[in-house]
Amino acid sequence: MADSKQITGELSRDLGLFHIVMMGLGMMIGAGVFVGMGMSIQSVGPGGLMLTFALNGMIALFTAMSFAELSSAIPRAGGAYNFARVGFGRGASFIAGWMEWFASSLAGAFYAIILASFTLEYLTELLGWDLAQTHKLVLIKLFAVSAAGVFIYTNYRGSAETGKVGVIFTGGQMLFMAAIGVAGLITAGIYPERIANFKPFMPNGWWKLLGSMGVIYVAFEGFEVIAQAGDETIDPKRNIPKAMLYAVLIVTLTYVAVAFATVVSVGAGSPALGGMAPWKWIAMHKEIGAFREAVKGLTSPGLGGLVVTLAVIFSATSALNATIFSATRASYALGRDRMLPAAVARISRRRRTPHVALMLTAVMVLIPAALLTPKHGAATASIMFLFLFFLVNVCVIKIRRNMGDELEYGYVMPLFPLLPILAIVSLAAVAGGIVRESLVAWVIGPAWVIAGLVIYHTYSRRRAITTPDEIQVLHEHRAEAPGRTRIMVAVANPVNALEMIRITYRLCAARDEPHVELLHMVPVPEQVALSDAEQYMLEGREGILESMLYLAPQYPTSTHLRYCRSTARGIISAVREKRIDTLIIGWHGRRSRPAFRLGSTVDPIIERTPCNVLILKDCGGNRVFKRILVPVAGGPNGALALEVASVLADEEEGEITAFAVNDGRKPFDIDAFLSLHESRIHLARGRVHAKQVTSRNGVEAILAEAADHDMVILGCTREPMIRQIARGNVSDTVARLCDKPLVMVKASGRLRSWIKRWV
Repeated sequence: MADSKQITGELSRDLGLFHIVMMGLGMMIGAGVFVGMGMSIQSVGPGGLMLTFALNGMIALFTAMSFAELSSAIPRAGGAYNFARVGFGRGASFIAGWMEWFASSLAGAFYAIILASFTLEYLTELLGWDLAQTHKLVLIKLFAVSAAGVFIYTNYRGSAETGKVGVIFTGGQMLFMAAIGVAGLITAGIYPERIANFKPFMPNGWWKLLGSMGVIYVAFEGFEVIAQAGDETIDPKRNIPKAMLYAVLIVTLTYVAVAFATVVSVGAGSPALGGMAPWKWIAMHKEIGAFREAVKGLTSPGLGGLVVTLAVIFSATSALNATIFSATRASYALGRDRMLPAAVARISRRRRTPHVALMLTAVMVLIPAALLTPKHGAATASIMFLFLFFLVNVCVIKIRRNMGDELEYGYVMPLFPLLPILAIVSLAAVAGGIVRESLVAWVIGPAWVIAGLVIYHTYSRRRAITTPDEIQVLHEHRAEAPGRTRIMVAVANPVNALEMIRITYRLCAARDEPHVELLHMVPVPEQVALSDAEQYMLEGREGILESMLYLAPQYPTSTHLRYCRSTARGIISAVREKRIDTLIIGWHGRRSRPAFRLGSTVDPIIERTPCNVLILKDCGGNRVFKRILVPVAGGPNGALALEVASVLADEEEGEITAFAVNDGRKPFDIDAFLSLHESRIHLARGRVHAKQVTSRNGVEAILAEAADHDMVILGCTREPMIRQIARGNVSDTVARLCDKPLVMVKASGRLRSWIKRWV
C-alpha cells in the first residue's frame, strides 16, 4: 500500500509565470547558441547566420502556439506524451514520450559538454596549460559528467529548488547575452562600414541553410520544458501558454541580436585577419573558438575571454538544469501510465520529486555526455525534437477537430489550422537539411524510435492503464459470421432502439450480405469512477437486447457497449474501427446548445464520420410510409436520400416526390437528376414524381409540401460548419421545424471518407 501511495502521489505546485518563463529561456539560451554561431557561420556565411536564428525562431513560434494550445487544455506533466495520448492513443503517446525523454536527455548531455569545453579552453588560455589533445578530451568528459551530476542533484531537491536555481543562472545568462547584443549595436553605430561584413550574404545556398537550422534547432525547444511543468505550475491554463510565447519571442530577438554582434565584431581592415573576409576569419576558429573570438573583437582579448566564459557557464548550467527537469517529467509520465514499470513514477515522500525517473534520466544524460561530440549531440537532439514537434502539430489539428467541444482551453491559437500546417512543412524541411550536416543524427534518432516501437509492442501495450480521455470497451459480442456490408446502429435506450429497428431491418433487406453492429455509448458522469460504469449500462443493455430480438434471427449482429467522455467521438471511433458503411442514429429534434446546428452529438458525426449517415427523427411506431418527400438540389446527399426513400417507401403503394425549390436563379433539372441516379432507386420509375416550385423561402416551401406526405428525407448541407452556424441552412431548419417523421442523410464521398477514416 505504501508503494501505491508513492506512485500515485502529486507533484508540488510551486512554479509561477516568472519561474517557468525563466526555465524555458534557460533551456533555449544555452551554451548551444555559442557553438551554433560557429557552426552556422562556417556553413552558411554571415547572412545565413542571421537567417538561421530568425527562421528557426519563426518555426519555433508556430510550434510553440500548438504546444500552448494543447498545454492550456491538457496541463499535465508529460507534455507531448499527453497530447499524443489524447490525439492518437497509446502507441503514438508512448513514442512521443520516448522521443521526448531521449531528446531532452541528449540536450542535457550536449550542454554539459559545451560547459566543460568552454571552461577548459578558457582555463588553458588563462593559465598557460599545454595539454595534449587526449588529456584535454578526458578532462572535458570528466568535467561534463560532474556538472551533469550537480544538476541531477538539484532536480532531486524539488521543483522549487530547480526553479530558483534556474532563475539565478538564467538571469545571469540573459544579462551577458543582452550585453553582447548591445555591444554589437554600438559597434555598428561607431563603425558603420562593418555592415559590409554581411557580403556575401549567404554564399552556400538554401540547402546549407536548412542544415544549419536543423543542427542548432535544439537551441529553440525550451518551450517544451514549460509543457512538462503542468502539474507543478500555479494556474497552468493561463500561465503555461503565456510563458511559452514570451520565451520564444524573447529568445529569438536575443539570438538575432547576438548573431548580428558576431558578424560586426571585427573590421575588414584588421591586421589579425590577414586579408581574409571577417566572417571567414571568425569561422576559421571552428565551433567553440569562433564566438569567443567575435566577443574579443567587441571588447578586448582579456575581457572578451572572461565574458564568454561567464556567459557559457551561466547559459550551459541553466539549460542543463532545465533539460534534466524536462527529461525526468517525460519518463515520469511514462511510468505514471504504466508504459514503463510503475516504479518509474514513484515520488519521493520527502522531496515530492519523481526520484526513480530522475535516476534513469541521469543515466540517459551521463552516457552521451561521456561519448558524443558537440556537433553530433546537437544534431541528434535536434532531429528528435523535430520528430516530436511534427507529431505535436498533427495532434493539435486532430484534437481541436475531434475534441474541441470537450476540452476547456486557456489559449486558442489564431489562423488555425494554417500555423500548424506551416510548422509541419517547415519542420520536415529542416529535418531533411540535417542529413548533410550529421548523418549520425539520422542513424541514432530513427534507431531510438525503432527501439521504442519494440518496447511498446512487447511490454507497454498490454500494461498501460486507461486514461479518462480514452474510449473504454465495457462489453463486446462479435457475430460468428459477419457479412460484407456493415451497418451500425447507435442505440441510446429501448425507446430509441425500437424507433430505429424497423428502418434498419428494411435497409438490411436492400443490402448485399448485411452485418449489423449495435453500439451503445454508456453515459457515465465524469465525476464517477469507471469501475462503477456497470450501474449505468442497464438501459443500454436493454435497448441492445430489444434490437437483437428483431435483427439477430435474420442478420449477423454484433453488440458493443463502450464509454467515452464524448458520445460523438465514441461513435466516430467505432465507425472507423469497424469500417462501417452506414451509420444510423436517432435525434430528438432539438439543439442542446446554441453553438451547435443540430446538437453536440449529431453535428460532429455529420462533419467527421467517414461513411453514409442516417439521422432519424420521430420515425418510431408501426407506420407505413406511402408518400415520401425528398427535397433535392443535386449532389451525393440528394442521391442517397432518393435511394433511402425508395427502400423505406411502402412496397405496395409507396410513392416518392422529388422536390426542388427554384429561387429565381438557374433552375434545377430534376428529370436529369433522376435519370442519372435511376439505378439506385428501388421503386418503379412511375412511382417517383418530380415537382418544382418557385419560392424565395425554401424552408416554407418544403414545410408546406411536407404537409401532404408521410415522411421527409433530405440531405445534409455540405457547407463548412462555421458558415452554417453563422447564417443557418435550409436542411437543418427544415429538420428542426418539420412535424413529420424525418430522415437526414449524409453520403460519404470516396476521397473525403478515406481521409477521415485514416486521418
